[in-house]
Amino acid sequence: MSTENKCPQCGSENIYEDGNLWICPECSNEWTAQSAAAEISEDNAAHVIKDANGNVLQDGDTVVVVKDLKIKGSSSVVKVGTKVKNIRLQDGGDGHDISCKIDGFGAMNLKSEFVKKA
Repeated sequence: MSTENKCPQCGSENIYEDGNLWICPECSNEWTAQSAAAEISEDNAAHVIKDANGNVLQDGDTVVVVKDLKIKGSSSVVKVGTKVKNIRLQDGGDGHDISCKIDGFGAMNLKSEFVKKA
C-alpha cells in the first residue's frame, strides 16, 4: 500500500495497486498513474488567468477595462478605457481574480474577462 498517493475522487489514503490500476475501496474509483498525472497538469493549466482576448496575465501587468463596470454599493462607474497598473492575480472563488488599485476609486477586485492586456 502506498501512503503518498491519494484517491483523486475522494482523497482517501486507503488505496491499493492492482496491475497498472489504482483502486480506492471506499468510493470504488479506479485510475491509472498516467491519468492521475494528466489531471494534475490540467489543474495547473486551469490556474492560468487570461484576459478578454486570451492573453495570459501576470502579476504587475497593466490592463485596460473593456466594459463599463458598475461599482457595487456606489453610483460610480469605471469607464471603458480606464488603465489599471500593477495588477495582482488571486484565486477568487467568485470569479474576481484580479486585485488592483484604480486611480479615483481605490482598491478593488476585477474579473479578468472585463480587461485586456495593455
